[in-house]
Amino acid sequence: MWFRAALYTASISGFRRSLSAQSKVPPKPTWDLQPETISQIPKISLDMIDHLERLALVDFGNEEGVQRLQKAIQFASQLHNVNTEGVEPLSSVLEDRALYIRKDTVAAGNCTETLLENARMVVEEYFVAPPGNIPLPAQHER
Repeated sequence: MWFRAALYTASISGFRRSLSAQSKVPPKPTWDLQPETISQIPKISLDMIDHLERLALVDFGNEEGVQRLQKAIQFASQLHNVNTEGVEPLSSVLEDRALYIRKDTVAAGNCTETLLENARMVVEEYFVAPPGNIPLPAQHER
């Protein structure tokens, strides 16, 4: 039994190696970030945190959440330093390929009842999704 598991693991790792050898993405960055261009950790005001919480419906209720947000902003700000001169913007990662559309043929129809049996909640033959867009209370209401 252990032999099969080891053989399976070896075959999967070999498969991964063969995929990575064919990858067009370099394994390491091809540009260097100069230390003097790295921006400092941004200071985020309570008003900004409250605004972001309302927009993203995320609660940064403790200091750890705020620190994680600051680190994410600092990480993303490195993108401002990347030289994109001469690089054409993409509208799609697949814009250089022909995308073929399959024929739209109905294989089986009239299965509404079968599909709605999978729903947790149904109203008038529609799926009911849980509410995800309820705004958080404002800072002064907490």
